[in-house]
Amino acid sequence: MSQPAQSNQLKYRFRGYYPVVIDVETAGFNCATDALLEIAATLLKMDADGQLVIDQTLHFHVEPFEGANLEPESLAFNGIDPNNPLRGAVPEDDALKAIFKAVRKGLKDSGCHRAILVGHNATFDHSFVSKAIERCAIKRSPFHPFATFDTATLAGLALGHTVLAKACSLAGIAFDNKEAHSALYDTERTAELFCYIVNRWKALGGWPVEDNLESHDEAVA
Repeated sequence: MSQPAQSNQLKYRFRGYYPVVIDVETAGFNCATDALLEIAATLLKMDADGQLVIDQTLHFHVEPFEGANLEPESLAFNGIDPNNPLRGAVPEDDALKAIFKAVRKGLKDSGCHRAILVGHNATFDHSFVSKAIERCAIKRSPFHPFATFDTATLAGLALGHTVLAKACSLAGIAFDNKEAHSALYDTERTAELFCYIVNRWKALGGWPVEDNLESHDEAVA
């Protein structure tokens, strides 16, 4: 069986980085003091045609860490009751380790060398994940320590809008505002949006870059 072209392999698309879409729901805006209450991670892959698609999603309700602050306004906004036993919440350490195990398998399967967090306003999600890693004393995170891909920025460029619901609508992705502010729902919609933008860029001739440059050189010759 012939091997797919380099441009159709994930390890060549983002300089060896493995994109993982993450969304968190929290009990406030301060990653150092406010609880991480929910986390979801969507892993991506490239199909045989070089289209970026969703591979799998992991989702966890998370127990507030000891001494965590719970802002009433944030809980009212996301509708999470941290004390509800039916949430089936797990410790931060368990959630992170399960996600990291899946990410490391994805890294190995794709031939990528490091994961990179994709998020809508990614700095927020990255800060809470990073602080949770620190609290859990996890020494080997598969994620880049500071670099991210932000779909709010990418959507502003590709679609002229930065709000997730509106950007999804413009991309033809169904979005139910009643389901929003769930880490699982928001992560999967963000993943669809990221795949749409990456695949659309390829369809417009922006990838592979070498092909685009060759076409330009021929046009001006």
